[in-house]
Amino acid sequence: MKILVCISKAPDTTSKITFTDNNTKFNESGIQFIVNPFDEWYALVRALEIKEAGGGTVTVINVGRADSEPIIRKALAIGADDAVRIDADVNDALYVAKQISNYAKDQHYDMILCGKETIDYNGSQLAGMVSELMNLPYISLASKLDMNGNTATIEREIEGGTEIVAVDTPFVLSAAKGMAEARIPNMRGIMSARTKPLTVLAASEATNITSIKGFTLPLAKSGCKYVDAENVEELVNLLHNEAKAI
Repeated sequence: MKILVCISKAPDTTSKITFTDNNTKFNESGIQFIVNPFDEWYALVRALEIKEAGGGTVTVINVGRADSEPIIRKALAIGADDAVRIDADVNDALYVAKQISNYAKDQHYDMILCGKETIDYNGSQLAGMVSELMNLPYISLASKLDMNGNTATIEREIEGGTEIVAVDTPFVLSAAKGMAEARIPNMRGIMSARTKPLTVLAASEATNITSIKGFTLPLAKSGCKYVDAENVEELVNLLHNEAKAI
């Protein structure tokens, strides 16, 4: 089984977020970057489990500049066989999807796995775009993936229940919680990651069709208001007129 896993870098969840250039640019100063957790914990680890059970290779791909290489090396330390970095600035999901699909179209991967979204932008766009550009079946928000030969049985949560689908390779999948359990790189993996192949490729021709106009931080959370359980009328009034929830 030949598997490609798309990974991106994201700020550590404990990072203090600020913006520069009149709130048009994310301030990376002092930020610790990590592998996007949905890419690492679910997509990458499940790919490794499939390889360990039936053989094959796992390649990770990242679209970004050289400052992405530490997170790529972590993916290699966890167990990926090799890595590809498409050397480009990232501002647009479609641009990233085009870079990945242009690379993957001649590589004959059996499956392309992504996390369901990144924890910074929460767009959940990339996997669907890659599948469209490569004309491959797409299964979103998958929580379980089992292989039987070249046929995958996939579970995904839907409103009111669980959907089970079957699809033959090749396909594209976005992985959600439940797909696998996080792994911590061991010392052997960390040492071997230093010598595993990391291929850097020039970006293919594509256009960023979106641009960032500005960022704003969410409003600070206010204190909780407590309403007596017997006072339903006041609760309804607060939800309707103050919280605007109903």
